[in-house]
Amino acid sequence: MKFGEFSATTSLLKRASSQFDDGDVSFIIIAGAMEFFMIPGLALLYSGLTRRKSALSLMWVVSASNAVCIFQWYLWGYSLAFSPTATNGFIGNLANFGLLNVLGDPYPGTPLIPDLLYSFYQMEFACVTVGILVGGIAERGRVLPAMIFTFLWMTFVYCPLACWAWNVNGWGFKSGVLDFAGGGPVAIGSGVAGLAYAWVLGRRQEKELLNFRPHNMAMANLGTYILWFGWLGFNGGCAFGANLRAIMAIWNSMLSPAFGGIIWCILDYRLERKYSMSGFRSGSTVGLVAATPASGYIYPWASVAMGIVSGVVCNYAKRIKFVMGIDDALDLFAENAVGGIIGLLFNGIFASRSIIALDGININANGGWVDRNWELLFIQFGYVCATCGYTFVATAIIAKAIDMIPGLHLRTMPEGESAGLDEVEIGEFVNDYIEVRRHFYDESTLGNQKGDPATSDLFANRDKDESSNLQKHNHRLPLEDPMIQVIKEQNFKVVIELQPTPEGL
Repeated sequence: MKFGEFSATTSLLKRASSQFDDGDVSFIIIAGAMEFFMIPGLALLYSGLTRRKSALSLMWVVSASNAVCIFQWYLWGYSLAFSPTATNGFIGNLANFGLLNVLGDPYPGTPLIPDLLYSFYQMEFACVTVGILVGGIAERGRVLPAMIFTFLWMTFVYCPLACWAWNVNGWGFKSGVLDFAGGGPVAIGSGVAGLAYAWVLGRRQEKELLNFRPHNMAMANLGTYILWFGWLGFNGGCAFGANLRAIMAIWNSMLSPAFGGIIWCILDYRLERKYSMSGFRSGSTVGLVAATPASGYIYPWASVAMGIVSGVVCNYAKRIKFVMGIDDALDLFAENAVGGIIGLLFNGIFASRSIIALDGININANGGWVDRNWELLFIQFGYVCATCGYTFVATAIIAKAIDMIPGLHLRTMPEGESAGLDEVEIGEFVNDYIEVRRHFYDESTLGNQKGDPATSDLFANRDKDESSNLQKHNHRLPLEDPMIQVIKEQNFKVVIELQPTPEGL
């Protein structure tokens, strides 16, 4: 049989040339690629927000969880979430195992793009979700158990959540829940699951919590803006076509984080009298999260209000972890779960049928209170409660079960936590360097021998001419040349060497 006579291929080419608009297909391909770019954005963000000694471990776990998620989604994740033949309303079946029969037919949820493209686009949603979630291991969690957890969590938590909201037979979809781009599966799923995972892990050692500071705010800020860029495809692509609804979603995804960042910064300035870069980053993030479920349903003016509300509420929600005694190191619950809840509840009030109809497909959909649909807010609230409750309980059970398996305990040893996960888990560092001597006059970098006791007063006992009292001491350094082992210093003085200026070269 010749290739051109293969009926499935002929049928696929015919559908591709007649049923789907090339602009819509191209737009979703680009939007999916923008979502993928959010993975390195998350890696940079998390790495910058932690101490240097554990920074690379978070980059690794975000990157590796992306690979695990891709495999799970291809194997059975897409089928469990979106198989249209499952009718139980809770989870799909294995009818599309290994992307079986996922080709050129339109997905029942949208006639604008083929099923194969829809599966790719939704896969990136799952990858971003687990990328956010694995931040819960920050500074004390082992990476191998986290990968096993990722696969199981995708299967037993994310796939049901996606089925509820977006599968045409999901109970949330049939109940009229409005969740545009993942307030339930993505925002609440990652935020509440991150809280549950941190609860099972336990708190970091108290000494690790003293004077905690992010090691690189520039890296964290760069990661945030990469996320913002990807989020435009994340939210805009959920219109599933290059149409006015997609543009409205993108506009709302600009307004909400802008106002969220400003409000958070103002609240922090009220306390510290400083314009916090970390605060502006946090506020922008919660504005993006709140826009995720609402950006394709509400007017821009409502998005402004949503950004302000999310900035205030999520700022104060950061205190919840202290009340609960859970070490949510990266504030996954306050920034993601609470932000997603705000966006979902805003849909109940401000969702408008005129915005929904901008895609030219959902022209008969009902909005929220602005369209006199009074019951939608209660539907949204019930959906929030069900999503939060199921996610926390299921995540805690999965994490605890893995932790009980010999060799798969979730947490590293106390010594490893003190040394840093980069040292004990990865063996590499974000910013590696060679430390010759921690203190200038120590003889050994490993601490086996300490410098001459007289050096402890080097800076305490100085002559009037600011020269050191230290005279003629030998300092042994581990040099590459075995023939050169001793450096003799005589009449040591501090010398400042002026660098030549370009004019003097």
